[in-house]
Amino acid sequence: MRRYVTVDVFTDSPFTGNPLAVVLHAEGLDTAAMQAIATEFNYSETTFVLPPQDAAHSARVRIFTPTCEVPFAGHPNVGTAVVLAGEWQAAGRALPASFVFEELAGLVPVQLQWADGRVVGAELTAPEPLTAGPPVAVEAAARCLGLAPDEILTQTHAPIGASVGLPFLIVEVVSRAALARARGDLAVHAAVLRPIALDGVYAYVRVPGTQQLQARMFAPLDKVPEDPATGSATVAALALLATLQLVEGERHWLAIQGEDMGRRSVLRGRTVTTNGRLTSVHVGGAVVEVMRGTIRV
Repeated sequence: MRRYVTVDVFTDSPFTGNPLAVVLHAEGLDTAAMQAIATEFNYSETTFVLPPQDAAHSARVRIFTPTCEVPFAGHPNVGTAVVLAGEWQAAGRALPASFVFEELAGLVPVQLQWADGRVVGAELTAPEPLTAGPPVAVEAAARCLGLAPDEILTQTHAPIGASVGLPFLIVEVVSRAALARARGDLAVHAAVLRPIALDGVYAYVRVPGTQQLQARMFAPLDKVPEDPATGSATVAALALLATLQLVEGERHWLAIQGEDMGRRSVLRGRTVTTNGRLTSVHVGGAVVEVMRGTIRV
């Protein structure tokens, strides 16, 4: 029997945000068992908490979509941190200001956020610097979103693969109305994205005069037709935008995702530029517990 906790991430209201299953004390589960459990939950991701390989770190965390293991993801880190904080408190363990998770992409620091004496959210630091691939043709990006080529903006950047731990095709669209019409198509994604080693498309529109994004993410190749909140794509997009317009110091961003599927999510981002170089990218938000139970394995 394995204990699990489910939470909704990037929200303070149950049944909104992005659901996550956290399987505790996952020692002894092999990769096939973890994948089977993640497929059973059928959330965009499920995490498995293991003892750290280095005692200086908080835990080793493995992250699975319904189809595969991924090296890093956003809402799994934020949600797992809040669940683990609750477990540590229940066991009488003192909580650090931040957890450090060992993941395939590297070490992921996750700072805990408190309110009224309890942990209510968390903020992660992206584990890798920004990497960006060559631009993707506007026509191909438009096909991935079911939009016309003239609904794709290129003034700030062309459609491009970008990653700070997990890669996505990042596409700016012309309007909120265009974003609302966007759709992911499995066959098109297979034809366009697989050859360039990408699984998902993060489409966004900038709110004029602000550092706020409205966004959607489609990953039918991972059996995630649409994701309610995608922290890993958000930090990749923010890293890209911050790099294209470097502003010394700390900038705060807001990304709203999931509205078009009835699961509004609020992602709060930070980018830090020091001496003309982007030095860190962060995303965080609130977490609310939904269910607890056990799994027969």
